Amino acid sequence: MKAYLLTEMTWPEVKEALQTVKLAIIPIGAHEQHGPHMKESCDAVLATEMSNKLAERLYPYVLVTPTVNMGVSIHHINFPGTITLQPDTLIRVLRDMVWSLKQHGINKFLFLNSHGGNQSTLSVACTTLTHELGVQIYYAKTTASAKEAMKKHISSTLYGHSCEREVSEALYLAPHLIHMDRLEKGDIREGQWRLLRPGNAIQGTYQYEEMTANGCIGDATKASYEAGQEMVEEALDNLTESLLQFL
Repeated sequence: MKAYLLTEMTWPEVKEALQTVKLAIIPIGAHEQHGPHMKESCDAVLATEMSNKLAERLYPYVLVTPTVNMGVSIHHINFPGTITLQPDTLIRVLRDMVWSLKQHGINKFLFLNSHGGNQSTLSVACTTLTHELGVQIYYAKTTASAKEAMKKHISSTLYGHSCEREVSEALYLAPHLIHMDRLEKGDIREGQWRLLRPGNAIQGTYQYEEMTANGCIGDATKASYEAGQEMVEEALDNLTESLLQFL
C-alpha cells in the first residue's frame, strides 16, 4: 500500500501530494527506560509505525511528518539513559512544526502519541496552538481506543509500561525493540503513588522507581504477537473511522 511519508519524499513529490493531503500526522514518542527487555527508543518507534500504518489507510489524504523522538519523561529520569523534554519545550517544537506545515497549505493535524507522560502536555498544546495558529489540531494515544482487544488480552490490574500490552504491540509492529530472553513482570513496590493514580480523588506526579524496581508494570511474559495484532488493528480501525469524519 502507499503512504505519504515526509522523511522519504522529495520536494516535488511533496508538492504533488499536497494536491490531495488534508491532514498531517505528527508521531510523538519518548526516549526513556522500558525495563530490562525493551529498548529505550520504544515509544518513538511505535508512534512512527502506527502513524505509517494509519497513513496507508488514509492515503492520499494524510502525510506523516518526522517523529518527535523525545517527550516528557521526567518521572523516568532516575533510570539510566532516559532523556526528557520539559513540557514547554515539546510545545515549542510542535508549534514550529505546525507553523511550518501551515505554510504549505496544511491546516489539520493529528498528534499521534505513544507515551502516556505526553498526554497532559498535548492537551495544552492542542488548545493553545489551535487558537494561536488558526488550525485544527487533534490528539490521540496510539492504541488507547482498542478497548475490546485489551479487555481480551490483558489480565494485570496495573499495566501500561513495558507490559503485556506494550510488548505485544511491539511484537506486531517492531519486534527488534524486544529482548525476548529478558522478559520480566513488573517488580512493584508499595507506596504513596497508589493514592495518586488516575481515578483517585487526588492525583499528582511521582517517580517511576517509587512504583517499580525494574521499570516495568504489568506482565510482559504474557505478551504475544496475536494480542498485539488485535490491539493495533482495532485501534487503527477506530482512528481511521474518526479521522474520516474530520476529513
